[in-house]
Amino acid sequence: MNALPPTRKKSLAALASTMPEGTLLTTDEDMERYCRDWSGDHFGTPLAVARPESTAEVSSLLRYCHENGIAVVPQGGLTGLVGAAVAAPGGNELVVSLERMNKIRSISPIDFAMIVEAGCILEDAKRAAEVSDCILPITFGAQGSCRIGGNVATNAGGFNVLRYGMTRDLVLGLEVVLSDGRIWNGLKILRKDNRGYDLKQMFIGSEGTLGIITAASLKLFPKPTQVETALVGLRSVEDAMALYAKARRECSDLLTAFELILRVGIDIALKARPDFIDPLTEPYPVYVLIEASAGGRIDLAAVLQDFLQDAGDLIQDGVLATSRAQADRLWLLRETLVESQGNGGRYLRTDVSVPISKLADFVTDTLEALGKQYPEVLAVTYGHVGDGNLHLNVIPPKGSSPDTMEILFHQTEKIIFDVVDRYGGSISAEHGIGRVKQQAYLDRVDEVTLDIASRLKDAFDPGHILSNGRILRPAALSGDR
Repeated sequence: MNALPPTRKKSLAALASTMPEGTLLTTDEDMERYCRDWSGDHFGTPLAVARPESTAEVSSLLRYCHENGIAVVPQGGLTGLVGAAVAAPGGNELVVSLERMNKIRSISPIDFAMIVEAGCILEDAKRAAEVSDCILPITFGAQGSCRIGGNVATNAGGFNVLRYGMTRDLVLGLEVVLSDGRIWNGLKILRKDNRGYDLKQMFIGSEGTLGIITAASLKLFPKPTQVETALVGLRSVEDAMALYAKARRECSDLLTAFELILRVGIDIALKARPDFIDPLTEPYPVYVLIEASAGGRIDLAAVLQDFLQDAGDLIQDGVLATSRAQADRLWLLRETLVESQGNGGRYLRTDVSVPISKLADFVTDTLEALGKQYPEVLAVTYGHVGDGNLHLNVIPPKGSSPDTMEILFHQTEKIIFDVVDRYGGSISAEHGIGRVKQQAYLDRVDEVTLDIASRLKDAFDPGHILSNGRILRPAALSGDR
């Protein structure tokens, strides 16, 4: 580590005194894995990395930081994509990793609820729920490394939003350490509680700017006894949307996922995995991955088969998984696409939403605009049709220089966001704002919304020590003056 100013050395010594021995990392070697997120595009230099093991330790740590104007960035599994949980360059921000706070405090199969600490890996929480014959329905590719606190702080989405809602819809209560070290205990498992303001909602999706979530109580659901999965090929996104409307009516709440993938995404997955074969007999412009689940005495296989047969005018070809292994392989196509786009290099990631009724027009207009101005790029389109959320990503030509890519990403993102604006959509459907999308957010937010957001920040974090410069513009801290 480079030589630190005397004031910084003093701060580190004082910080270390507030925590058990060995829980404050200060060397470059020890801090390396906390400096870069999953994308590889966002990295920073922490002042230090604190690894508390209890809510009391987080409280003590924040109390000291509040009193001394030290900036703090809470961190989970580093699977975010907007730079919210990575320290800014300069070595002035203390990273607070919640990874050691990973206990499952309780599970109640009668209340259909569980209480887990913020550092619990999502997949571990899901497995624990299944032991009690329940499911925690938050599901996406990063579930083996993302952590519950980050899921809540970013209001994570995923594959099952169509049926169960986003993370916000699954949170019953929270435990949060405020910027001054006070602990707010809102860990209720009540389904109905109408006593005034619903304070937990302030922290869900706040990206660590209002408090550090240390535990969450979450809704569980009965574990399905039947799951049916199908992949179908279609002529167009318009046909995919017509199929979606039909599926919503005929499969009702049994429909769990309805994922749109344009052909270029299938090609990426097949190229990345030579052991994969083309899933259908011939290529189609558009694919939809459908999943339905049920319990009890419903004949789910018959329901889905009847629906697919009845939709023969829309569906060109399809495969209905006959085993869990075959279903997993269909989903692996989707996951491989996400992991393999860009061939290990940088690419533009977008995460937008538009009204579901406008989704087909949005895809057509956006791809046409990109193709007209940048025919050399590869546009990859996929997403969660049931909630109007698309990932429309841009892969630059091979051999592009870093400077060329920066210009290209800026210009193509502007094209995409301009179409989003035209359709009354959102530039961030599930990834959040962080630092990466801050300017795009501020360019679009109205004065009243910005004023309310700024007042909330001032009320919850008057010293602006928490995730300073995420979502809202950064403020000067007393420790920097």
